Amino acid sequence: MPAVHGSMLLLYAVIAIAVLILMIARYKVYPFLVLMIVSVLLGLAVGMPMDKIVKAFETGNGNTLGHIAIVVGLGTMLGKMMAESGGAERIANTLIDLFGEKNIHWAMMVVAIIVGLPVFFEVGFVLLIPIAFNVAKRTGKSLLLIGLPMVAGLSVVHGLIPPHPAALLAVQAYHADIGKTIAYGLIVGIPTAIVAGPLFALLISRYIKLPDANALADQFVQKHGDTQTKRALPSFGITLFTILLPVILMLIGSWADLVFTPKTLPNDLLRFIGQSDIALLIAVLVSFWTFGAKQGFNREQIQKFCGECLAPIAGITLIVGAGGGFGQVLRDSGISQQIVATASQANLSPLLLGWFVAALIRLATGSATVAMTTACGIVAPIAAAAGGHVSPELLVLATGSGSLIFSHVNDGGFWLIKEYFGMTVGQTFKTWSLLETIISLMGLGLTFALAAVV
Repeated sequence: MPAVHGSMLLLYAVIAIAVLILMIARYKVYPFLVLMIVSVLLGLAVGMPMDKIVKAFETGNGNTLGHIAIVVGLGTMLGKMMAESGGAERIANTLIDLFGEKNIHWAMMVVAIIVGLPVFFEVGFVLLIPIAFNVAKRTGKSLLLIGLPMVAGLSVVHGLIPPHPAALLAVQAYHADIGKTIAYGLIVGIPTAIVAGPLFALLISRYIKLPDANALADQFVQKHGDTQTKRALPSFGITLFTILLPVILMLIGSWADLVFTPKTLPNDLLRFIGQSDIALLIAVLVSFWTFGAKQGFNREQIQKFCGECLAPIAGITLIVGAGGGFGQVLRDSGISQQIVATASQANLSPLLLGWFVAALIRLATGSATVAMTTACGIVAPIAAAAGGHVSPELLVLATGSGSLIFSHVNDGGFWLIKEYFGMTVGQTFKTWSLLETIISLMGLGLTFALAAVV
């Protein structure tokens, strides 16, 4: 057990996060190295056994990358195929024609809300980022104006609206009615997404200028003149089907129990193809036909695309994993438990307690899903003891809002967005972290407003 206890643990955590930010933002040390060094120093400072520090970092790193590395790798391949075939350009053109260049940021938010419903944030992000790059290039607008409404839409459905997996966990924990939760989630989520997405993006994109060169954007934007013969773009229908295929498969997987009896072969099969890794793998294989062979590419060209697109994501993957390692050290050192204990001792209303506990766990661990599930386990018995004075559906929304607050250096999503958007750490705080905080606070405010009405 760590030698440091009580509120001193919280002090060490604050110092560690401050050092992290200072080293990366001020002294420009490579984030992967800083995350690893600070994790080790934090473990030593709070008195964790030396062998446990490295083990905790490796475990957190592995657990995070176990999911994200596969998702980012497959999603990047799918995005690369969509870009090389001209599919991303086709979707960008169609969205611009439908909504007009002036309203394209609204279109990105709507698309993100639809795509984000059945998938985790990272999956939705890697599916949609090639479209954002292409829309930004075609319209000449800042990637922030296009990309921030997209990540706001994905984030809102992640925390507030079932059947998203994270929100669904909270529905089960609080014994909430799923239909009511979806209805309330839309009432709270849509205005929240509008403010944190298109409106915030319009404001912040005036003050923050991204660099002109973005190596990752170059992977996903078709370069005219590179090919001797200009290929016809794939149809909008084929492109949309291919990009939405993983989303469709995940939805089918989540409906397996409604179609077939649990524990039967057809049920297991539907659940299997509905797992994000398998759904993305199937979509990548389908894209080899729809975006590859059908567009006139041969096997060597398709293999070359897949190999090329993985090189730029190696650095991101390492940093995301290191963020997970840092989060695990915070958990194993007892810091996360101390945060939970502090929150539980505060005499708060169940709605505020749900938000507060989830917010603190999110700040400590970096994971919205971990924050949501852990907070539900703590708050559900307290809410039950309150004797039904609070709606379980609103508890889901309050907890979900708390789980989204201020994404920072221990969150894999923070590094994904920093690297893909080509931002500095400071710019990522001013855009993505602030956007998440707007969603969290506005979500809580609207949940309280709804509690006064229903």
